[in-house]
Amino acid sequence: MELGDKIKQLRLQCDFTQEELADRCELSKGYISQLENDLTSPSIATLNDILTALGSSLKDFFQDEEEEKVVFSEQDFIEKVSDEAISNWLVPSAQKNLMEPMHIVLKPKCQTQEDLPHEGEEFGYVLSGEITLHLGKRKYNVKQNESFYFKAEKVHYIINTKEENATFIWISSPPNF
Repeated sequence: MELGDKIKQLRLQCDFTQEELADRCELSKGYISQLENDLTSPSIATLNDILTALGSSLKDFFQDEEEEKVVFSEQDFIEKVSDEAISNWLVPSAQKNLMEPMHIVLKPKCQTQEDLPHEGEEFGYVLSGEITLHLGKRKYNVKQNESFYFKAEKVHYIINTKEENATFIWISSPPNF
């Protein structure tokens, strides 16, 4: 995007006319028009004045805005297969986010790795089968269409004591997997 076009887009977002923007910056309407049509270039001080009038800053104006990916498909998932489970990280690079969602298929008579106490919280939802959540010295049976939520202050892990796969969503905040 050209400099002038970007200034024009900001001006239109603020619902200003060229004249209104010029008045706020003590410039002429003709100068704003030339600027928006890339017929002239502003000094840094003038550009800063214009951006301030438009509620922006030099930093924000020149920052490359990459559109954040919002929807992820199976092709984006990162899969890890072990003898105990099939784990899919549902959001690539989620470890840099506040939450890390996983889809886990835990095989019969298997368990996840023990997770040591850490800061944060964890949430899970059982899609199929039944699991036993071990949280410290306590055990909780969680069946299909049930969820669990806890502060991760104690050692915790999940066991599938049944003869069929157990499938669940597990979200750790902050990421811990």
